[in-house]
Amino acid sequence: MSQEQPNNPLHGKTLEMILNYLVDYYGWDGLGDRIEIRCFMYDPSIKSSLTFLRKTPWARKKVEDLYLATIISK
Repeated sequence: MSQEQPNNPLHGKTLEMILNYLVDYYGWDGLGDRIEIRCFMYDPSIKSSLTFLRKTPWARKKVEDLYLATIISK
């Protein structure tokens, strides 16, 4: 399956994996500073954030873009 999208760095990554990585890397405070979304800034949790991100394409795009910028800058 990786042959189908060899240049897509998000291929095979779930939203939950991406979010857990960002929370581990930045913490909730750092994540809320970088992406001003209520679910990151007030009483954050993985479950509530995933629920919001799955229903909100623009927010999911911001999270995916931050993840890509983070792994590229490492």
